[in-house]
Amino acid sequence: MNDLYSNTPLIESLSVGAGLDARVWLKLEAMQPCGSFKARGIGFACKKYLEDGATSLVSSSGGNAGLAVAHAGRLLGTSVTVVVPQTTKKRAIDLIKREGAEVIVHGKNWDEAHQRALLIAQDKAAYIHPFDDPPIWEGHISLVDEIYKTGVRPDVIVLSVGGGGLLCGVVEGLKRHTWHDVPVVAVETVGADCFSAACRANEHIAIDGIDSIATSLGAKKVAKRAFELRNEHQIYNYVVSDKDALDGCNRFLEDHRILVEPACGASLSVVYNEADVLSDRQNIVIIVCGGVGVTVTQLKEWNQLFLE
Repeated sequence: MNDLYSNTPLIESLSVGAGLDARVWLKLEAMQPCGSFKARGIGFACKKYLEDGATSLVSSSGGNAGLAVAHAGRLLGTSVTVVVPQTTKKRAIDLIKREGAEVIVHGKNWDEAHQRALLIAQDKAAYIHPFDDPPIWEGHISLVDEIYKTGVRPDVIVLSVGGGGLLCGVVEGLKRHTWHDVPVVAVETVGADCFSAACRANEHIAIDGIDSIATSLGAKKVAKRAFELRNEHQIYNYVVSDKDALDGCNRFLEDHRILVEPACGASLSVVYNEADVLSDRQNIVIIVCGGVGVTVTQLKEWNQLFLE
């Protein structure tokens, strides 16, 4: 473990991959101290900006990114301000405050909170973007470094895409270890599929809005670098329904006793449902990205809406 994130387990799952003639490996980022993979890249960026002279940190997020900044700021001994939109749940606000950060509620959506945060980040206050910043991608490379050290060589990596920060880091990690032939399945949910929409249009466009329970995937426009990577690495776009994502959460809770967000359940559902893109693969790695935006009560409410 380094100061800001944990080296997470890579375990084989006989249950998630039961229907496939392959070994399925779970990179358990849900085990990070702040609950998601964002501890890596955001922690790296926070530390870098402070070393470069920043005296405080500012973020805009209603969930995992804001919590990761707050967590890093506490460990690095600096003040943190997180601007969250009005849609942010009380649980997320409480978790961010518990890390010692100041929380400002502003705007109807992340874009409005983002603009307010940029105004606050003046002088020596560094703004930590939730996903679109090279130091964040560099920090996420550590995830692939850890997979490499286990000796497991993936035939494919399955991960969820919101703004594309994780995708950027994983692809750069694959390049670092000369795994240029290891494709990535980039999973989104219907209503939060900005990367898939841009790829279909062959243009770096935004979607009109977010209409999915997988709110952690709720970027209207993917990072430009993520869009560019489609021409540099083999990336398969894969879009699932909210129902599929929720089913992935439920089955994973049953199989591995770990509660994850629908944003994570989306990737799990691709393997549970034996997607064609996984045919003839021998070692499938799923990034179990985690997320703190779900409770048992919330999961039950979603189940009543979508599955009953």
